[in-house]
Amino acid sequence: MVTIGALVLYVVFVALGFGWRSWRQSRRTGSTGFRGISGRPGTPEWLAGVGFVVAMILGLLAPALQVVGGVSPIGAAEVPILQALGTVLAVTGIAGTLYAQNDMGESWRIGVDARETTTLVREGVFALVRNPIFTAMLVFATGIALMVPNVVALAALALLVASIEVQVRVVEEPHLMRVHGDSYQSYGQVVGRFLPMLGRLDRTE
Repeated sequence: MVTIGALVLYVVFVALGFGWRSWRQSRRTGSTGFRGISGRPGTPEWLAGVGFVVAMILGLLAPALQVVGGVSPIGAAEVPILQALGTVLAVTGIAGTLYAQNDMGESWRIGVDARETTTLVREGVFALVRNPIFTAMLVFATGIALMVPNVVALAALALLVASIEVQVRVVEEPHLMRVHGDSYQSYGQVVGRFLPMLGRLDRTE
């Protein structure tokens, strides 16, 4: 039952966080917000984008494969209290993703277009962390990994963490620094990267 619940939550996450949000963005701005994968094949930018896509696919496969018996949970990690915690985290991650996306407004994008300038959002949840959507996504992925603690879910979580780190540090932060300059620098000096107060920029970054 927990495994099916994880699969349902993942489908809901993708449908709302990507499908519905993209549809809503298109209705408001005329653009879906999808900017694709940055960089040439083999570059860090490209690897981050590909890694993100693969992580999302693996995350969906983790409960799906477990439902059909294609992969088994790691026995020691299949603990009811951890699965219950995972369910709470997954639901919280979905809600947090949607909330942060809403706070981002028309500046919401998936990927970066170097030719594009969007408003630097510093209000709402963005006043607490600079990348709240990614934070919420990691909370969601952690929840799924606790609900279905198999090797595919753990690989998906590890790959998602690595891909988001590269995407933020190599792609998005340099882009925002080029576009917004001192405004982003001052913002980053007081607001953490993924968690409040942690990962703030200093004058050498």
